[in-house]
Amino acid sequence: MPELRQNIITREWVIIATERARRPDEFIRPKKATVPVPQFDPACPFCPGNESMSAAETYRVAGEGGWAVRVVENKFPALSHEGDRVRSIDGVYRSMSGVGFHEVVVEHRRHDLSPALYSVGELTNILRAYRQRYMQMRKDPRVEAIIIFKNHGESAGTSLAHPHSQITATPIVPTQVRHRMDEAIRFFDETGECVFCTTLRRELADRLRIVATTDSFVAFIPYAALSPFHLWIFPVRHCSSFDEIEEHEITDLAATLRTVLGKLYRGLNDPDYNFSIRSIPAREGQREYFHWYLTVIPRIVRAAGFEIGSGMYINTSLPEESARFLRGVTAE
Repeated sequence: MPELRQNIITREWVIIATERARRPDEFIRPKKATVPVPQFDPACPFCPGNESMSAAETYRVAGEGGWAVRVVENKFPALSHEGDRVRSIDGVYRSMSGVGFHEVVVEHRRHDLSPALYSVGELTNILRAYRQRYMQMRKDPRVEAIIIFKNHGESAGTSLAHPHSQITATPIVPTQVRHRMDEAIRFFDETGECVFCTTLRRELADRLRIVATTDSFVAFIPYAALSPFHLWIFPVRHCSSFDEIEEHEITDLAATLRTVLGKLYRGLNDPDYNFSIRSIPAREGQREYFHWYLTVIPRIVRAAGFEIGSGMYINTSLPEESARFLRGVTAE
């Protein structure tokens, strides 16, 4: 019989369609004939030697050949870092000037490399770049929220083949972020505990949905995962804002992320995915009720009419079986 599960962090309900459930290996993406991707593309603005083709550089991690990671302004930004934050209200019409930041993190010198094949050191460099730009953007009084995200693969929204991720800083707190904060505050008021820490303790006790652990991070599939193989990576130490991550934790997160991406790459044949870092709004400091984390969402199913019409998802995989499958996959 199907089961409805509620995610205590988001308060979202999901239908676990047990009667329609598929085995984990049924989600493996079939191999398709593809055009080989070169290590260097002379037309790519992110390839080494083509730096003049990209927009202004805001940060770089030094490495062999001059750089290991570059952060550049997006040539076609969703938001502009110039101008004032101006709000307009005209009856039911509300608007605001589109100020903020939109940057691209060029993750690697090679044009053809999948993030699942990065070394821990290479992932550490990328995470350091995220932290540095996050810290800098947070100082701008116009910025209310900072979103770090990656689109891997066409169905996840990738437009350029060269491995990259993005950082945006918005002049408002997005509704989804505000909603999760409200729920976290509600839980803290009722229990005196952080809902994220409480969830993490329970997942570690149950062990049913754990995928990988290190000293500082735990990767697991949520009890009420919205879609197959939806993963969360939680820091063990309670911390509200991503930019407060410590140096040893960056290395540990790199190792955890490498394991998770490696398991997806080898277990599901390199599926398209999105990952994002969810953190407390920029104007907030350390809070007892909020806990930053990273989420990875493989794009192996599509939302359809029911999801669009109800806002509720149908998951045709059992989180416990998906986690068991990934635990059995070798990440190397």
